[in-house]
Order: sequence, then C-alpha cells, then structure tokens
Amino acid sequence: MRFDSFAMVDWSGGNDRGAKPKKDAIWVGIVQDGAPPTATYFRNRQMVETYLTDLIDAALRQDRRLCLGFDFPFGYPKGFTRALTGINDPFALWDWLAGRVQDAPKANNRFDLAGQINGMFPGIGPFWGNGLKRDIHDLPRKGRDRTNRDFAERRQVEVLTKGAFTVWQLAGAGAVGSQAIMGLPVLARLRHRFATQLAVWPFEPLDKPVGLIEIWPSLPGLIAAPPPANSIRDAHQVTEVARILAAMPPATLEAHLKVHAPQEGWIFGVPAPRLSA
Repeated sequence: MRFDSFAMVDWSGGNDRGAKPKKDAIWVGIVQDGAPPTATYFRNRQMVETYLTDLIDAALRQDRRLCLGFDFPFGYPKGFTRALTGINDPFALWDWLAGRVQDAPKANNRFDLAGQINGMFPGIGPFWGNGLKRDIHDLPRKGRDRTNRDFAERRQVEVLTKGAFTVWQLAGAGAVGSQAIMGLPVLARLRHRFATQLAVWPFEPLDKPVGLIEIWPSLPGLIAAPPPANSIRDAHQVTEVARILAAMPPATLEAHLKVHAPQEGWIFGVPAPRLSA
C-alpha cells in the first residue's frame, strides 16, 4: 500500500470566497516525492475541480500513485441511499446528486435541493439548516423542528468520533452537510472521468493508481501541533494530514484501511469495529 503523492482537500459548500486566501474556504495540502508539504488556496469549486483533474492526469502520465483525501462524508446514514435511488450503492447517490446539483461560483441550489429531498419523505427532514434569508419549503432552519425519523442522525463512524457533525446539517458551524451535497458531484465526475484508474475507499479496494479517502482534519489525536501564529488553520490542517499520511509506513496505512462500511463510508483514522452490510 504505497502512494507517491498525498493531496488532502479542505472543502467548502459555499460560494466564491474571493481572490485573497482566507479561512473557511477550499485548501489543498500536498506532499509529493517526500518534499515539504505545501498548501494552495482555491476561491471556488470550479477552480479546484480543474486543479484536481490536472493533478490526476499528471500522476497517471508519470505512472505515480496518488492519494486524494476530502473532508466531507462519502456516504449517508444507512437506508438513505436506497430510499432516494432504490439501491444501496453509494455511487448511485453520488450520480443522483451530480444530476441535480446546480453550481456556479456565485450561487448554487443546495438548500432548495435539500428541501426537495425532504419533501420526498414523511414528516419534516432529515435535512435542516436553511442558510438563506428566504424561506424554503420543507427545509427547517433548526434541527429541533424536524419530525422525520426514517434515518439515523449520524453514521456509525460519527457515533464513534467525538465532535463529528451530522451530514443533515446544512448551515451554521460545522455544516458538513452542505460540503457533502456540493462535493459528491465533483467526486462523481472524477470517478467517471478516470473510471479504470481511480478507486474510492472504503467502497472499493485501493488497488488503482488513484485512491480517494474521506478525512476529517479535526479528528482528535490526528494533528498534534497547533497552527503557527498568524496562519490559516485550514491550510495548516490539510498540509499536516498530507505530511502525516506521507510519513506513515505502508503497513500502518493498510491497517487503517481495513474497514467494512459498504453503505455509509468511513473517516480515515477512526478505529473501526466490523460493520454489518
């Protein structure tokens, strides 16, 4: 289990963040060939998708293995994918979202789409957190206003991980739900573009030149050193994760990848009990 390069991505579900690097935006930390890690800022998803496509193309041309990590969930609590797509395959949900998410640098439809999804199920929810000034039908602003109980609040990995946020939350601090809705379509396109050369953990064995993993840079115990003074925390975290993974012995890396989570996905580095299919 060896990779030549590690690129870790701090994602964003929001709109274009402007030219000046800032927090709560998209950052990519990368380690290549053992060189010191570097961090690059991207003002929107369109720019980073182009960058990631070029990064994969370059790795394949050079016959080098690349590990890409993203800090949003690759799956949803058990049962949601089947309820929405009719099958348990998480990639079906990726494609379902890719066909419905509208994304431009200055606007996207994540809140309206979440309301539409909520309307497909009884009660109110499971998504919550309308971050817009206008009301959205079927999308409550507060989680306590939900009545839908068809799906668990958290994936099993989030139950086991202190401080992890729920994928149903779309607005406010830790709104990883927006990141997933806006991130999974990008991964779906990468997966189709590099179909024979890219694998996604833990749904597939990482036996292709490019491997995708789910990370959480704030995972307790993962990063020991605090960010330097006057630095941007997001940039520090992704470069640290890339550095830590690049320095990890292949046997240790492989041990972390021994996870059975065929529907919900898993956060790299969280000790995993054996899960039911």
